Amino acid sequence: MENPSSGQQTVASEVGNGSDLQVPVYSSSVELLTKLQEKWNSGKKQPSPAMYSSIFGGITLDPAMMAIPIDDHMVHRGHGVFDTAMILNGYLYELDTHLDRFLRSASKAKISPPFPRSSLRSILVQLAAVSQCRKGSLRYWLSAGPGNFLLSPAGCPTSAFYAVVIDVDYSQPKEGVKVITSSVPMKAPQFATMKNVNYLPNALSVMEAEEKGAFAAIWVDDEGYVAEGPNVNVAFISQNKELLLPAFDKILGGCTAKRLLALAPKLVEKGILKSVNTANITLEEGKSAAEMMFVGSGLPILPIITWDEKPIGDGNVGELTLALSDLLWEDMLTGPETHRVPIPYV
Repeated sequence: MENPSSGQQTVASEVGNGSDLQVPVYSSSVELLTKLQEKWNSGKKQPSPAMYSSIFGGITLDPAMMAIPIDDHMVHRGHGVFDTAMILNGYLYELDTHLDRFLRSASKAKISPPFPRSSLRSILVQLAAVSQCRKGSLRYWLSAGPGNFLLSPAGCPTSAFYAVVIDVDYSQPKEGVKVITSSVPMKAPQFATMKNVNYLPNALSVMEAEEKGAFAAIWVDDEGYVAEGPNVNVAFISQNKELLLPAFDKILGGCTAKRLLALAPKLVEKGILKSVNTANITLEEGKSAAEMMFVGSGLPILPIITWDEKPIGDGNVGELTLALSDLLWEDMLTGPETHRVPIPYV
């Protein structure tokens, strides 16, 4: 039946069968947009001030329009990759490094971008500028594109590029967190080393940790070596003051982790650290470390003080962890513009 005042329709046969639920049917895009805008216009600050979509070829500031087609292969088949760059004080940190990894992931996923790298970069910088966000993150996706609901993307006319600015007032964390060893199987190296959108194992591992009162879970591979966290790398300070990160051959090579490896020798020169290396680290070696931390874009370093209910070191946030955190945070704020892209706000 039809409601003449609104143009909405409901399925009369289902209502006639005794159901109290009446599902509106919107035949007008204008009416549907109005409903969506009612949902978002609650007066609260929206977390995403701007989005770009190659589907309509531009930037929208309307959260009601920040959507992805249901027939996009990234939505219903998980055929997509993504990456993130942090926005801090009007700069995009490590944008080019993240963008290079993004394109490597796309190549592994057999997705060709709809635009050259220079155009992708320009879109991201313009999006950040239009958003007016000065602290947050810029997240972007490349998908096989919309077209059908089959497994093969052969019927998709072109790939799709999406990006969104997420307004987050993050700060340098200095309090320690608890972690557990994940029982969720980790991804095979082929998929772990590309930043693809299949984060179900990651989500399940975080949920497992939260159920046990921990912040996150850490994967250990089949050989007993420490791998990574759900969306961050792991780093250790050995009893001999060595900075050690698990090798990147089976896990995602974190951009921030690699930047840490490049910056940390400054502490070696000062005699604060003994050395900086990547290595295969056993579970026992990890738990016996003097200090432990997560390393990731939005942190950049998060101290870890307990693993599987066992304290790391003396169970307190370590001085070297904080020194490394200061080193990275200073690089994010005042580092060279080869790693910090200025945002030309409009």
